[in-house]
Amino acid sequence: MGNLIDEIKHDLRFLRSHTLQPRWWKILKIPLLLGSVAGDYLLFGLTATLVFYAVFLSLMFGVHLVYRSKTKKYTTSWLGFTVPQEGQRPEPKRIGIVCYTFIALNAILPLIVSQVLS
Repeated sequence: MGNLIDEIKHDLRFLRSHTLQPRWWKILKIPLLLGSVAGDYLLFGLTATLVFYAVFLSLMFGVHLVYRSKTKKYTTSWLGFTVPQEGQRPEPKRIGIVCYTFIALNAILPLIVSQVLS
């Protein structure tokens, strides 16, 4: 269990320190997520909202694990994720269009599933 906690701490440190997205976007994502949960609930009801976010978060967790694995904990370039080697410390530049495509697809699929199941 200690190893899992260490891995989560590693990811949280990377999340706080990376420059892949502007700082304002990192902060703005939280109220946008909360607003979308509230909007989904008001428009579609509790069941559809729970199904949507369960599927969405599961798919995004999968994307996270794939990127984490393929980039060797965010130190190696892979697909649209580029890591230029500047001196000794690698600094990732951008996430890339591939990741944003995964995010868009991972938003559309749960929407379809939540509407079909509710």
